[in-house]
Amino acid sequence: MPPKQYIPVTALCWSSHQYHRFGSAGKPIRVKTNHFVAEIPTAVISHYDVILLIASTDASVTVILPSEKALPARLNVEIITTLQTKIAPQVFTPRAVYDGRKNLFAARELPFGQMGEVRMHLAPWSINWTTDVIVPSLKSHFLARPEGPGPATLSVPSGGKGPKVYRVRLQKVAEINPEFVPPLCLPDATQSPNLDSLESIFTRTLSRFLAGKQSHDNSVLTAITALNVVIRMEPTIKWPFNVRSFFTDRETKDIGAGLVLWRGYFQSARPALGRMLINIDISTGTMFKPGPLIEVCLDFFGFPGQTKRLQPRHGFPDRERLRLSRFLAGLRVTTRHADPSGRTSGGLPRVIKKLSDKGAQDMRFALREGGSKTVAAYFKETYNITLQFPDIICIEVGSGALIPIELCDVPPGQIMRRQVPPEKTKEVLEFATKKPSDRLQSIVNGLQVLSYGQSEYVRQFGMTVDRDGAGPLEISGRVLPAPTLKYGAGSREASIVPRDGAWNMVGKKFFQPCTIVGWCVVIFERQQRFPEQACQDMIQGLIRSTQEVGIQGLDAQPLIRYENGQGDITGAMRAVGMQFHSVKKAFPSLMVVILPESATDIYTAVKHFGDIQTGVATQCLKSSKCFRAKPQYYANVCLKINVKLGGINTVPDPRSVPFLTDPANPTVVMGADVIHPAPGSDGRPSFTSVVGNVDSDTSKYIATTHVQTSRQEMIEDLEEMTTFILSKYIGYRKQREKKPNFNPKRIIFYRDGVSEGQFRTVLETEVPRIKAACQKLGINPMPKITVIVVGKRHHVRFFPHPNQADRSGNCPAGTVIDREVTNPAEFDFYLQSHGGLLGTSRPAHYNVLLDENQFQPDGLQQLSFALCHVYARSTRSVSIPAPVYYADIVCARAKNHYDPKQSLEFSEEASQISGHQAAVSLDKFRVGFKPLHNITQLTMYFS
Repeated sequence: MPPKQYIPVTALCWSSHQYHRFGSAGKPIRVKTNHFVAEIPTAVISHYDVILLIASTDASVTVILPSEKALPARLNVEIITTLQTKIAPQVFTPRAVYDGRKNLFAARELPFGQMGEVRMHLAPWSINWTTDVIVPSLKSHFLARPEGPGPATLSVPSGGKGPKVYRVRLQKVAEINPEFVPPLCLPDATQSPNLDSLESIFTRTLSRFLAGKQSHDNSVLTAITALNVVIRMEPTIKWPFNVRSFFTDRETKDIGAGLVLWRGYFQSARPALGRMLINIDISTGTMFKPGPLIEVCLDFFGFPGQTKRLQPRHGFPDRERLRLSRFLAGLRVTTRHADPSGRTSGGLPRVIKKLSDKGAQDMRFALREGGSKTVAAYFKETYNITLQFPDIICIEVGSGALIPIELCDVPPGQIMRRQVPPEKTKEVLEFATKKPSDRLQSIVNGLQVLSYGQSEYVRQFGMTVDRDGAGPLEISGRVLPAPTLKYGAGSREASIVPRDGAWNMVGKKFFQPCTIVGWCVVIFERQQRFPEQACQDMIQGLIRSTQEVGIQGLDAQPLIRYENGQGDITGAMRAVGMQFHSVKKAFPSLMVVILPESATDIYTAVKHFGDIQTGVATQCLKSSKCFRAKPQYYANVCLKINVKLGGINTVPDPRSVPFLTDPANPTVVMGADVIHPAPGSDGRPSFTSVVGNVDSDTSKYIATTHVQTSRQEMIEDLEEMTTFILSKYIGYRKQREKKPNFNPKRIIFYRDGVSEGQFRTVLETEVPRIKAACQKLGINPMPKITVIVVGKRHHVRFFPHPNQADRSGNCPAGTVIDREVTNPAEFDFYLQSHGGLLGTSRPAHYNVLLDENQFQPDGLQQLSFALCHVYARSTRSVSIPAPVYYADIVCARAKNHYDPKQSLEFSEEASQISGHQAAVSLDKFRVGFKPLHNITQLTMYFS
């Protein structure tokens, strides 16, 4: 047995140097927020580890099989509910709460008694208990348990297979005492306690964390998890759920395509200084349309009642069948036919695996006794069912059985977990979008649906939510002053201060306008839809706008070519470029491309040609948008063209961002993001991007993007990517700006897409990679680094009083909240940097993980707000700092790095493949990824 290990006390005690910092700049504002005060339990909570195994059973043998893939959370909840209510209610009184995966929490220590094996080791609460469960709603058979201890026996019908048995194993792993405050340190700091005595120290207290006196460690995280499981348990049992939201059918909307929207409610326990809060918000669930499966299939294609559309004999295309098959894969259905004993499937669902490629009267299967039979004939002979639509395809379920679609029904409440079809996005947004006042009222109404006071789980754990009926929390905030923006020589106004997060380009020249050396127009729209006169109108409109903003060199008579959008796009673009070269003796610096509707493939090919193969700037315009377009449209196009060709649209006045423009301390602002494939899309990679400024005004950015292991959040190649950004920054300052001190002394790293549980990993893996890049370039002294995670995927909202709101009813641009709903022990804040348009605006959440530059709160908040104004594609402030926004765009454009002629699948639809196939597919993506052209590397090609 190895000797006991010892942990220094200093590693277990939270140092008191952490403190909460608040800003003071700006105009005060009072807002309501969708948080409600909660009182936390005072009793000890027991935490159990849950292991679910499948017991494969026949009449005489039981074999325990660990599941290769995790069981669905809904099934897990049903198993534990059956265990608590049917099999062992005397053990689970009061009932425990379960998160559907690994964690079960009980308001008391569970009295296992003699019902199972009890083993004790390491600590007095390490108890294992094992039992077998059959969920009644899943099987008509049952588990018979004898009185007292002993193995369970299983009732198995003669001649049939035994039902699926689920073995539940519980092991107590910890106790959570929310009110217990451990000593800060042991009396003698030189002593090292052994592991047996560390439990009381590891059991950190939630109340100590809420007081800002200890870090957000694993024990605090577990305590907060327990509270979340408590408040979610009741709705999880009653309604369909998805991680932190559940959905009810009280408010629905049929959007077609086999889908229906349900109104849902999000809830999450959030720590704040001195108290716990419950964050409640409305959400939207996309559900499969309930009812006959045949109607769902026809609705998917938009052909209600046209059953011939599903018949291969009548021209049902194989491509469309596969698309429908991907849509239905994993869907649970019930069947209406009875088995030979007269029993129907009732509530027993069957899971669709795929669709047959033939109709029921043509689809044959092998019989055990030899020979074959069609599905239609089988159902006629076995069930005396004459199919009404024998030519329609069948479903194949997990067991391999084939069932005619017309005999299947879709039960309600099944969440569609894939991406919503693009053509349905507008309807989803319309359903999800609510004005601030309406959203707040819906949230207040949601308290009745959540009914915390009636939840037996909330009551038994001693929690209360909004006990005094005070409603949404009202808190203080501040509205920061907008930064001053500078424009170029010849502008009617040399500088401007945005108002309500917006400004316009009237009478203004770009700070640094580009010069276009030759351009041409390539039209992939049919000439009937976009005639020559429309093209001339577009040319004149674009020329007028470029002249107004200071761009030079746009020829009034460019080369114009109509090309076939169904043909070789790359070849067509190259031919136009060569024709231009034959006349001008040079290649164009800009190619304007006119696209038809739904031209994603053409767009990708155009960008691959320009960004990857040739380094030529390309500007795509939709024919429907530029047909008789107004001047404002072309002004917006000029914003993109200018930066693609090396210009700078506007810069923040140095007095607005003194930290960035300090000549003695050159500063690089970087943004980084990772984008992952859709859920279930095996074999597709994740893409990473890093963006950084190269100029002293932090307005000109470059980017690099890489491919990496699927669904890995930390950026593998961050050292290489940072080296690229910093080397270009140094070269630009040295060669273009002629600065004597070209090495950066400060790096501000805005990181997108990281969850709270990964903050420490960012510090431990990504910060060292940034520093390694600095060392590789010989930057000395090492730049001071500030790391800020920018969060967008949260449910915190702010609702101003009507007399302080903007025209949309939202908080004014620049509203910052850094107290009352922020982390009690760390430096974070919410900043709503953009003006409202539709619905309720979402603020960005900033978490400062590392701050070697020792920012004051006001300085960092003002800096972040100013960076939201240098987004080149808009004359409005955006919701997150420009470098983070750019990083997000660069990730989304990663597929443009692949040759369109390669057979690589980028669709968002799920694809289930084996582990070996996934590895092979990932290698293909790595090999096929092409770098940016050398010319493109130095431009804002992503604008």
